[in-house]
Amino acid sequence: MTRSIRAASVVTTVTRLNPESMSDTRPPQSTRFHALYQGARFLTAATKLQQTPADEGREVAFAGRSNAGKSSAINAICHQNALARTSKTPGRTQQLIFFELDETRRLVDLPGYGYAKVPERIKLEWQRHLSHYLESRQSLVGLVIVMDIRHPLTDYDRQMLTWGRRAGLSILLLLTKADKLKRGAASATRLAVERAVADDSGQVEVQLFSAPERQGLAQVQATLDRWLHVGTPELQTPTT
Repeated sequence: MTRSIRAASVVTTVTRLNPESMSDTRPPQSTRFHALYQGARFLTAATKLQQTPADEGREVAFAGRSNAGKSSAINAICHQNALARTSKTPGRTQQLIFFELDETRRLVDLPGYGYAKVPERIKLEWQRHLSHYLESRQSLVGLVIVMDIRHPLTDYDRQMLTWGRRAGLSILLLLTKADKLKRGAASATRLAVERAVADDSGQVEVQLFSAPERQGLAQVQATLDRWLHVGTPELQTPTT
């Protein structure tokens, strides 16, 4: 089993900061595009792939270990407090939760992994469903893998990364709770993760993020805009 990367805790010298490597802590501009996320609403919950919405349009899925901050990240991105809810028993939720942005775009909250004390048979069943969803869903264009910056790239994260690459998805590794580390240590951890996932099979983006501090929020929304073709005429919501 591959061990996860430990968050860097000591940075001896910092000679120069690359502006592109530091996340903008300012809130995103209030545009009609960001209003798209503010208008997100619950669409449906599916325990089986047959229960998912029609496989059309574009959707982005969020995956992550329980307690990594996935729900907080989704809520921050959508400027809502309780859109994505956290189960009282981490890892127990086995449903795919779909949120509608408009008639053609969706966000999907995948079941948390790697924590719940459930039978191994159920864990394997979750993995089978997730793998099938990621590899067969035609409308799925991107995968956000949410990781606690203090415990990045666990074996479960690497498995999700493998599935995403196999499916040819655009991938963003979201290092949450960046406010828990000093700036230098957070940047060093990000660089370590970038090196660890460097691969010729496809580009993987890595972003520092903090829901309470709104760090990285504008960058994540910009990535989602690109994946979801926000602003692309053929996918604009029809006006009445």
